[in-house]
Amino acid sequence: MIEQFLPQVSTFAGDIDGLIILIAWFVGVWFLISEGVFFWLIWKFRHRDGHKGQYVTGEEKSQKRFITIPHALVLICDLFIIYGAVRVWDDVKRVLPESHDAEVRIVAQQWAWSFVTPGADGELGTADDIQSVDTLVTEVGKTYIYRLESRDVLHDFSVPVFRLKQDAIPGRVITGWWKATETGEWDIQCAEICGIGHGLMGARIQVKSPEDYAAWVRDNSPVTSIAAVTDASTALEN
Repeated sequence: MIEQFLPQVSTFAGDIDGLIILIAWFVGVWFLISEGVFFWLIWKFRHRDGHKGQYVTGEEKSQKRFITIPHALVLICDLFIIYGAVRVWDDVKRVLPESHDAEVRIVAQQWAWSFVTPGADGELGTADDIQSVDTLVTEVGKTYIYRLESRDVLHDFSVPVFRLKQDAIPGRVITGWWKATETGEWDIQCAEICGIGHGLMGARIQVKSPEDYAAWVRDNSPVTSIAAVTDASTALEN
């Protein structure tokens, strides 16, 4: 249902959508029931000539059941919601995958996103790391661990198609993950009001095929670029 309006592009997007739909069904059904009973009571106990109004305390057992029974049924529905929410929370937030393919560093600041991704060696924190601003390039089908931080105020890293949303808190490094299931290019948003330029703090995430990603790494790796310049200089000298 939701994916008809916003595609599901991560492995956990369907689980989050399923939880939202479950809550929507429960709330929708109870809303219709409560409103139906409400208007039925208005009609049934409307003012009519010859009928005297009654003062109802709600303390009698026959009257309390109209509260206790729906209350118990709502609590049963809540148990299903709590179970689903805990399961999704554990999968998406609390427990990291046992193995991952790459790490990426995400830095939020007023009002831009900075990204550091591994170079050809696949390791973050080495000489061939690739740095970019407002464009994050990743590979489809790979599990990414992200290290999210903020340089100034509270921001929020949000990728709607991933159903990923995580606050960036100054002074802390937040760890999370995703695994993209489709190639394409989508929005990255700051979902926390972070100042006058909040509305302009947009970025893009590009999910590439393995071949296209390898070509991008080769073309953008600083070590590769330095080697190419060195080779060109050597050729000119000779």
